[in-house]
This record gives sequence, C-alpha cells and structure tokens, in this order.
Amino acid sequence: MFKKAIVFAALVLAATSTAWAQAPKVEVSALFGYSLADGVSGDPYKAGNGQTYDRVDPKDSMNFTLSGGVFVGPNAEVGFMWRRSPTTLEVSGTTTTELGDINIDGYHGFFAYNFGDSEAVVRPYILAGLGATYYGGTTYTKASGDTGTVESTTRFSTTWGAGVKIYPAPKVGFQAGIQWTPTYIKSDATGWWCDPWWGCYVVGDAQYSNQLEFAAGITFRF
Repeated sequence: MFKKAIVFAALVLAATSTAWAQAPKVEVSALFGYSLADGVSGDPYKAGNGQTYDRVDPKDSMNFTLSGGVFVGPNAEVGFMWRRSPTTLEVSGTTTTELGDINIDGYHGFFAYNFGDSEAVVRPYILAGLGATYYGGTTYTKASGDTGTVESTTRFSTTWGAGVKIYPAPKVGFQAGIQWTPTYIKSDATGWWCDPWWGCYVVGDAQYSNQLEFAAGITFRF
C-alpha cells in the first residue's frame, strides 16, 4: 500500500511538472484607465495675486500602463511595470489655480500571485511592487508676468493591486484591475517625543501623494 502511494504521488508530480513545462511563461499587458490622485499640504503662502495657497495636487486624469512578467511557477509571477498619467498640477487654498501640465511616471518591479490553474480561462490576481514615482517639471506664469518653474522630482513608492485576467484564447486575454500607489513626499514635524533610554527627538507626520487607478486592457502570454 505504501509503495502504491509513493508511485501515485510520483505520477501526480510528474503530471504537474509536465503541465507546468507546457504552460505559458511570459505575460505582456497594455492597460488604459483613469487615476484618482491627490497631493500634499504645506505652510500657507501668500502669492503675488493676493491669494493664499497651502496645498498642491495633481488633477485626476487618464493613465496607461505597460507591464511584462515572467512566471516562476504555475501561480507566481515577477515583472516590471511602467505607468504614465499625463495630468495638470494645481495649487489650492483661498482659491484653486492650475500651474501647468506634468507627467507622473511610475516605475515598479512587482510580484503577482495568479489564482487558479495556469491555463484557466479566468484568473484573479493580486500584486505588490516597489519602485519610484517621477513627477515631471512644469513652468507657469506668475502674477508679475515672470516665468516660474516647478522642478521635477523622483520619490520612493510602493504599489498594490488586484484584478482579474480572462483568456478567451490560449495566448490573448483581457485584464481589468484596480491599483493603489502611495508615494512618500515629505514629513512635517508634529512635536517632540522623549523616553528615558533614547532621549528626545522630533516626531514627524509623513505625507503621501496617492494614485488610485482603474484600468483595463489586453494581455498576451507566451
């Protein structure tokens, strides 16, 4: 009986290995969607037009994403994605003023887990990634008529997502999902913290610029 169990387990493992050897190993996707975005607040600043501003935000906008992944098992996938949101930067306070157009680019390596069989028609997935968000620079006209510049900057960010892939054909499918990308921008001092071991130090309140993205598109697997 024990020998039969070993033989059966070996056959199951061999069949699984054969199926995995024949399953697609690479996946490439192109997605289009919409981003809900926010920025950060700061100290009030009175501009030359008499208005006071204390916040800067990118406007909600369209986005598109290109990604490629390699399967390292029937369900596990590692890859890289690039996302761009062409948007407009605006400042707000006593009024809201548009400064100029910018591009927000996300560059993230990711790990994804795809549920179900490797050749299933419907495969839900979750993903997590690490990388950076790049905020492109822009120029604007001051109240005096002079030209001002907002410099470009790059910040560390993570990205988290979930969705579903549907394959009506073996190599071509449809993908739809939601993705959240919080980007660390700065920390504001909120006070002092003291303890008998480490002494006193400033406590900061971290501010993040967030993008919540809804996207869908086409995916290919090879």
